[in-house]
Amino acid sequence: MANNSQSNKYLIFLELLFYAALPYVIWKFGREPFGDYAAMLLSTVPGIIYTVYRFAKDRQFNVTGLFILGSMLIGTAVDLLSGSAEQMIWNNVYLGLFYTLLYVILFIVKQPFPLYIAVDFAYLQGHARKESKALFFQKGIFRWFQLIQVVFIIRGLVMAGITVFLLRKYGIDSYGDMLIYKRITSWVFSGILMGMFFYINVVVQNYMNRLHENNLQKLQEPEIVAE
Repeated sequence: MANNSQSNKYLIFLELLFYAALPYVIWKFGREPFGDYAAMLLSTVPGIIYTVYRFAKDRQFNVTGLFILGSMLIGTAVDLLSGSAEQMIWNNVYLGLFYTLLYVILFIVKQPFPLYIAVDFAYLQGHARKESKALFFQKGIFRWFQLIQVVFIIRGLVMAGITVFLLRKYGIDSYGDMLIYKRITSWVFSGILMGMFFYINVVVQNYMNRLHENNLQKLQEPEIVAE
């Protein structure tokens, strides 16, 4: 437990460093020599490097990993094509809302993205993807993945709302504050989502235990022979 706690603290420190602290420093001290747009582009580099590092280290060549890599490449392309610092922020808002819309569509068609994250995680633990997917689509389990999908949607709307509020009220100068506020908000939602994923694990275990007990009971029932 102590090692896990230290590992989690280390990961939090790395996220704070690469997604908030370093981008903030680059933005703060790079605006004057490079201009707003160039400084903003440079501020995304630490996060990109860290994301690629985590992707390579964890070897997430699955739905989750491909989504992370794909969204990073799309985000980088959008940043490079924005043309100005303010437009870059707005484009990221639009991109975030686009992902949120995708989550809404997946919710409506009952293909929640968190379910496929769980399938990937189960696969890393040695469980077949097909079996895990069939298990997670069971009625008593599936609704929890839909609920997590709702949290994904709320998170997307909240993150976009923070950005739009700060940008409209304080302009481009609020970019540094956006980095901090959005990282803190991201941690809050990450904590909620992590707790929900842990709870789903309990739900799955209870379901498997009930299934095992029912099968055991059937085996123990005496066979009725017709006279």
